[in-house]
Amino acid sequence: MERVISFAVLGDSAASGVGDADVNGVNRGWAYYLTQSIEHPIVYTNLSRPGAKSLEVLEVQLPQALLCKPDIAAVIVGGNDALRNGFNPSKLHENLHQTISKLRALGSDVMLLQLHDPTKIVPLPGLLARVLRRRINAVNRVTQSLANEFGADVLQTRRINNIYDRKVWHVDRMHPSKFGHQLLAKHFRDILLQKDWNIAPIQIEPVQEVSKVQSIKWMLRNGTPWFLKRSVDLFPAAILLMVAEMLRPLIKRGESDLTNLYFADFQPQSIADLQEVYEERVS
Repeated sequence: MERVISFAVLGDSAASGVGDADVNGVNRGWAYYLTQSIEHPIVYTNLSRPGAKSLEVLEVQLPQALLCKPDIAAVIVGGNDALRNGFNPSKLHENLHQTISKLRALGSDVMLLQLHDPTKIVPLPGLLARVLRRRINAVNRVTQSLANEFGADVLQTRRINNIYDRKVWHVDRMHPSKFGHQLLAKHFRDILLQKDWNIAPIQIEPVQEVSKVQSIKWMLRNGTPWFLKRSVDLFPAAILLMVAEMLRPLIKRGESDLTNLYFADFQPQSIADLQEVYEERVS
């Protein structure tokens, strides 16, 4: 009798499938499509939650995942950490280090995801875009360093061809569309094929274009309330960080704690990170 394998997904909205809801409003997402194509008897457990940060993944989702003894585990988190006031990559690193180490101790094949550059699809003032890009790049360097340390596999989103095409993204421009989720499933399949898992090709469905009118209606109904709710947390931090951004050229790092307003530096762990570091310094 063929062994039943376990696939557990931990993380935030990118893991839970936001941007790809069915007719009943239930999110599917890349992990759903990947599971549908895995040619093994399988138990699929998605423990992710929109809005989750790395501490929740460690303290709430991980204990449940460990009960499943996953053969395959995806840990997709970091975006919400970066978007909150008080972001600390050292803490993100600590939370993810504990999470991944416990999964690897079980023998799980762990998959991670680097974040795209949201400033390429969401119009932002230049100064704020630099601050956001720096934070997102810090999350990606944490992710890459842990992948290297634990032998986990990381999908480098920015290397996917045409990743910033509008059809890849939901109308909110922050989450993948249905097409985007299927595209991610395709690339995660490529990773698992290298681990000798039997997985059928991912079926990518035709794209249904979203009109400008639909986009505007969605933003008024969903985007504006979200923006107003989050502004209480984001605006004070954004203002502080933009001021610090302007002061950076005037103060030497060795003579000031200014860098603590951003985050502790993480050295790039792979050649793939060097371009991000270069972009960060010249932006």
